[in-house]
Amino acid sequence: MAKIRVKQLKSAIKRPQNQKRTLEALGLKRIGQVVEHEATASIVGMVNKVKHLVSTEEA
Repeated sequence: MAKIRVKQLKSAIKRPQNQKRTLEALGLKRIGQVVEHEATASIVGMVNKVKHLVSTEEA
């Protein structure tokens, strides 16, 4: 299965609680942190929910 890298670019401060929880579920805690996940439908859906806070690339 394909892997994607997710990097947090913007802060979660002053964001709705569901977006904060989505970042936490992705394993992101600070700006600049990079995590790698399998490109499953649920992970891609979470990334799309916070796409204005993160960047993605194929791993």
